[in-house]
Amino acid sequence: MNQSLAIGIDLGGTNTAFGIINADGEILAKGSMPTTGHNSLEEYMLALKGIIGPMMDDFGRDRFVGVGIGAPSGNYFTSEIDFAPNLPWKGVIPFGRLVGESLGLKAILTNDAKAAAIGEMKYGAAKGINSFIMVTLGTGLGSGFMYNGQIIYGHDALAGELGHVIAVRDGRKCNCGLNGCLERYASATGIVITAEIWLDERPDQPTTLREHKGSITAKMITEAANASDTFALELFEYTGKILGQTLASAVAITSPKAIVFFGGLAHAGNLIIDPVRRHMEENLLYVYQNKISLLQSALPDADAAILGASALVW
Repeated sequence: MNQSLAIGIDLGGTNTAFGIINADGEILAKGSMPTTGHNSLEEYMLALKGIIGPMMDDFGRDRFVGVGIGAPSGNYFTSEIDFAPNLPWKGVIPFGRLVGESLGLKAILTNDAKAAAIGEMKYGAAKGINSFIMVTLGTGLGSGFMYNGQIIYGHDALAGELGHVIAVRDGRKCNCGLNGCLERYASATGIVITAEIWLDERPDQPTTLREHKGSITAKMITEAANASDTFALELFEYTGKILGQTLASAVAITSPKAIVFFGGLAHAGNLIIDPVRRHMEENLLYVYQNKISLLQSALPDADAAILGASALVW
């Protein structure tokens, strides 16, 4: 059977992942390349075409119906990337148009977290759930709000930036220029910042993380917490408190059936989900209490955004 195919691209600050996917969500081939290290955007596009082009030839170019792209600060309405702080190219980038021209396909672009939400609804933990919040806990904190089976884009395609809700008034400076953004507390970066601050503030508290001061990672914190390190367990409690309180406000606005967690810090499982649930429930209006499921993504990290991006084509 000569199935139609789509390409899904997940543009990250460090790496770009891509896959060739059929309408059933099967990834038939995939690969990746560095996002950084190119002298220009044009050079990056040539490198991307140099890898994906031969893959298209192997499957037959006439089978491809389009390319979907998940990108940080991606604008679904314009197919542009608007001032993404973690990409090597600044300003407004017509990324969708450039990819489409490079590959000779219709291109559709959206925010990377929104793409992950679409992938989760079609193929993952949110399958069969048409109103949910997707929260990606990676280097930053991304989110996608799904309502009645449709992503909430707002009038300018920029709705749903939960990571830049002010979670702590007059708090930590964020890369976006604001102070106290949620992602500076509840992300892989955020929990590491808290760890480094606390190590300075608590010089006498024993923890295995102290020997890694200055180079701590979220994975190290998870491993320490799993080994019953009290300091690491406190870090998860604090992080979960701030995230849970903020999600309680998001629930009051959107009334989701579920919240799906995805990304590096979400791999900590109940270490992060349990305090999030507790603090969220404590701060919910009674009409919302005990109604929202907290779920871990059912898709591999690299695949959720690729699948979601490809689903934009269908």
